[in-house]
Amino acid sequence: MKATASITIDAPIERVWDVISDVERWHEWTASITSVERLDHGPFTVGSSARIRQPRLAAMVWTVTDIQPGRSFTWQAHAGGMTSVGEHVITPGPGTSVTATLSASGSGFLEPLVSLFYKRLAQSYVDMEAAGLKRRSEAGALAASAA
Repeated sequence: MKATASITIDAPIERVWDVISDVERWHEWTASITSVERLDHGPFTVGSSARIRQPRLAAMVWTVTDIQPGRSFTWQAHAGGMTSVGEHVITPGPGTSVTATLSASGSGFLEPLVSLFYKRLAQSYVDMEAAGLKRRSEAGALAASAA
């Protein structure tokens, strides 16, 4: 199972990174997230972890496995015979725009069963997150340019 969404965002890459890497505030801009609780303090880096609660899903602890500050991060969660991977990639576009590509995938012996029941939900959530990231990032970019 893999759910992916790409979206063009009319905001500087730094603004988009600030929004996407501030994981504790995701619930403010996407209905796919009920809450995020960082389980560590300090910079968001490899080894950082957070407990995420989403509608219709069990809470899961996600741990950052790779990060390229200002460009991308990947994290994983393990539960019940399955590993879930979330990827968040920001690439520069023309002018000050960027393309954000978000994906969620799963593997493990339970993945075929989970995919059967949750593939559409996963795609819906990734789409919501991409649209919310765009709204939040562009709103902040507009506020900053108006100041």
